[in-house]
Amino acid sequence: MNGIVGPDQPLISSWQRYIGWLLIALLFGYITNNFLEIYLGLNNPKDFRNISTASGLIGTIIYLLYIALALWKVKKSRNGSYREESQELHSYNVFFLRGCFFAVLFVGCVDFILALVRSLGILEYIVGETTSRALGLGNIVGPYVHVPLIILGFVFARFTKTLGWTWLALLIVFAELIIVLSRYLFSYEQSFMADLVRYWYAALFLFASAYTLYDEGHVRVDVIYQALSNRTKAFVNAWGSFILGILTMSVVIIIGFNGKTSIINSPLLVFEITNQGINGLFVKYQMAFFLGIFAATMLVQFIVQFFDSVADIYEEPGKRDTSIKIGH
Repeated sequence: MNGIVGPDQPLISSWQRYIGWLLIALLFGYITNNFLEIYLGLNNPKDFRNISTASGLIGTIIYLLYIALALWKVKKSRNGSYREESQELHSYNVFFLRGCFFAVLFVGCVDFILALVRSLGILEYIVGETTSRALGLGNIVGPYVHVPLIILGFVFARFTKTLGWTWLALLIVFAELIIVLSRYLFSYEQSFMADLVRYWYAALFLFASAYTLYDEGHVRVDVIYQALSNRTKAFVNAWGSFILGILTMSVVIIIGFNGKTSIINSPLLVFEITNQGINGLFVKYQMAFFLGIFAATMLVQFIVQFFDSVADIYEEPGKRDTSIKIGH
């Protein structure tokens, strides 16, 4: 059996590791260069053809650094199993998604309270006229209120193990209940109430997708799959993850972050808010970024599935049983 590497056994082929970790390196390089372009004003550092310019050279160096780290990682872990590799990547993904859960929880609650007191006209009595006026601007609330809350969310994620998607679903139901009660009992409804539901529902749907993939919770259209042998299923899963999953998510990332006018970068640049202005939540720019988070975490999770499938091909022990779900 090739799945266990021991002193008397041949080394398992590492070219699949190179594929997985080099894709991770390119993802991080692209996202890092996107940040440099959008927020630090570099001129398209993501384009290798721009190497003759200062920004292109910086962008290329960043790519090369990430690629060097990926090659070092493969060299370091080549004697390990693909199961360990996939579990390590999955744990990184879970930590990031856990941070995202707490971030949207804190931002949603605080922004809801701010919108409520703004709509009641009492914010200036609480914080003063100048601060009240500032808290009515998206480009102030975004960097000075939301960003610290997002950082706090990732700090919380460091000290807890729960993903919290079940709780987020419950909070969405509770937010809907508030809308119903306030509308029919008190004849009161504001746009920020519906904004909160949309904000949390978008986070639930897009952020939980990667973990759902890990638990094989997505709908699989099965025509001939169940009749295949376990080894053939592993080949289908491995290359299906690569061709249909990784490539699709890569297209979403490339298009979504392609320049300052792209569908993700454009709202982020100006901390875009909804058309309702101060009567709504100031989170529209985040909901655009959710698409990028979805694509990036799904890409990583498809690489996890790729590694897991390669482990099945090599008949490594420790295959997870996802046929029965107890819940999490």
